[in-house]
Amino acid sequence: MSNEHETSGYKEPMQLLGIRTPIVRPGEDMVKILVESLKEQGTQLQNGDVVVLAESAVATAEGRVVRLADIELTAEACELAQKYQLDPREMQLIIEECDEIFGGVPGAALTITRGTLSPNAGIDSSNAPEGCVVLLPKDPQKSAASIREGLEKACSCHIGVIIGDSRTQPLRLGCVGIALGTSGLEPVEDARGSLDLFGKELKITRKAVADNMVSAAQLIMGEAGEGIPAVIIRGAPVRMIEGSVDMPLFSREECMYYSNISKNRK
Repeated sequence: MSNEHETSGYKEPMQLLGIRTPIVRPGEDMVKILVESLKEQGTQLQNGDVVVLAESAVATAEGRVVRLADIELTAEACELAQKYQLDPREMQLIIEECDEIFGGVPGAALTITRGTLSPNAGIDSSNAPEGCVVLLPKDPQKSAASIREGLEKACSCHIGVIIGDSRTQPLRLGCVGIALGTSGLEPVEDARGSLDLFGKELKITRKAVADNMVSAAQLIMGEAGEGIPAVIIRGAPVRMIEGSVDMPLFSREECMYYSNISKNRK
């Protein structure tokens, strides 16, 4: 378990600063791209800053770009592609990347991928070269730690790094942010035991700090061709730590959504 290093507070208004970069290519050094882009726009990282990165940019740098023409199809992929109205080659990748296909709607297969609900196993066809898709980073937690260490060395300060994605919420239109991997900060804070405005003790509340920060960053990143794959969040009320802690997840039985939906499917 990492030790708490420092806590950013409300001393100053929270700021969000976009980092515009060139198009990221497979095999490029993400730290080098960020350092050069920061220098070009005259921005410096400070102690307590949190850098939120789009998963597609990180995955592209890691070479997780796949040409659909290279995919070999199975009968299962062809059948499910017809069912969910997807490209059979993309469906093949979804099968290979996910833990379970849970259902779907026209244009999207709902999967459980690395323990979370994820449309199309997180595979992204936007912001990918023509005829290609981008898979999720292979190990987002490891990627976040590596990028944080590189940025801290280059910029001589203690920061946090979050690799984030956008997901839909049950029964809600539009996407919100979700953290895939974090380093240098506490991703979920336990509010149990604290008191509300009327002195009542909170029993189950935990704050999804990292997810909320990804959602905030996405207001600047956008979802299309904005060219801003990274956002600095400065002055956020987060607990900075040394090292990394894994993203805490519910089991399938503990999850209010999954456990009830799966029960009704049987």
